[in-house]
Amino acid sequence: MNDGIDFHIDGEVARLTFNRPDKMNAITHDMWSAIPDVVAAVEGDPGAKVLVVTGAGPHFSAGADIGEFRALRSTAEGAAVYDKAVTAAVQALSSLRKPSVAMVHGNCIGGGCQLAVACDFRFAAADARFGITPAKLGIVYDFLSTRQLVALIGPANARYLLLSAQLVDAEKARQLGLVNEVVEPSRLEEATTEFVRTLCSRSQTAIRGMNEIIERILSGQRESDAEIERIRSDAVHSADYAEGVAAFLERRPPRFD
Repeated sequence: MNDGIDFHIDGEVARLTFNRPDKMNAITHDMWSAIPDVVAAVEGDPGAKVLVVTGAGPHFSAGADIGEFRALRSTAEGAAVYDKAVTAAVQALSSLRKPSVAMVHGNCIGGGCQLAVACDFRFAAADARFGITPAKLGIVYDFLSTRQLVALIGPANARYLLLSAQLVDAEKARQLGLVNEVVEPSRLEEATTEFVRTLCSRSQTAIRGMNEIIERILSGQRESDAEIERIRSDAVHSADYAEGVAAFLERRPPRFD
């Protein structure tokens, strides 16, 4: 699909892999620009239930490819165009109603961490390292990603990561709330796959509806509205609701489509 991105859908699971292992999976402008199309493909595939995001080789991603900055971010206009591509990628990923899981190993720094935060879940190998480093580059982090980080780990911890630009290990990241699970590197794929299977086994109507409501809350909505009530009403009238109630009463696992 893109020189730096591998993407495929295998049954219920879609997988986006940053594939520049010789560059620690540094993300180029073309890679940023390709991410919205990947997300759209996942959203549009009726069989795909979960998106897994990971990196080829020993690292998740070392962040944006700084080697492009002189050519693409040397002027205010160029920086604005570049940042627009980054924001579009982050927005697309965070707006995906199907669950997304970042499977993190090695370095997850800068733009790599930015995309991991945009995912719904983060599973990390014990050897993973996390950091958000615009303070080392003289860059002010964008509003959308700052909002997402603050919502995820709180303002004090967001300041700790952003202002210090320090790297933290996986266990520290878990303590900060940045990571959901930390496992031994040899178990990362297994643990992530097990969790993905759990997500796939749940009601997709419920999952996507709740993901929509969570995103609205994160975007600043404080009260329910007609659209949220429609989402909830549609769920009550869905086949998933009928199956879930029947399974509970019959004391068996539900079988959702």
